[in-house]
Amino acid sequence: MGKVEHRKSGRSDCCRNSGTENQTAVARVSQTNPMPSENPEAILHTAQAGEMLGKKLIYLEAGSGALNCVPSEIIKLVSQNIHVPLIVGGGIRDKSGIQKAYDSGADIVVIGTAFENDFNFFD
Repeated sequence: MGKVEHRKSGRSDCCRNSGTENQTAVARVSQTNPMPSENPEAILHTAQAGEMLGKKLIYLEAGSGALNCVPSEIIKLVSQNIHVPLIVGGGIRDKSGIQKAYDSGADIVVIGTAFENDFNFFD
């Protein structure tokens, strides 16, 4: 499994699942280190801390064009233990990936690169 990267911003707490073989744009720009996806409790606690600090949503994000998406187990764990909307994005390449994220508990799924690469993605 890849790593999940945490970034604090003024809008939301962001977690990114990035393969160790590729650095995401967020890692380069924010100079943050990934949180290991092998430690889902740390990811959950980070999301819960964001909620307790008044964040209005949590964004689990694998990164633009990521090789791996946020694991379903992490989406499910976080969604079952927070009370704000959960947005999931990055690494989702097809409609089944969208459905899997929703089925795992995402309230909103973000599609970027897949749609940019194929304008008929939703046909």
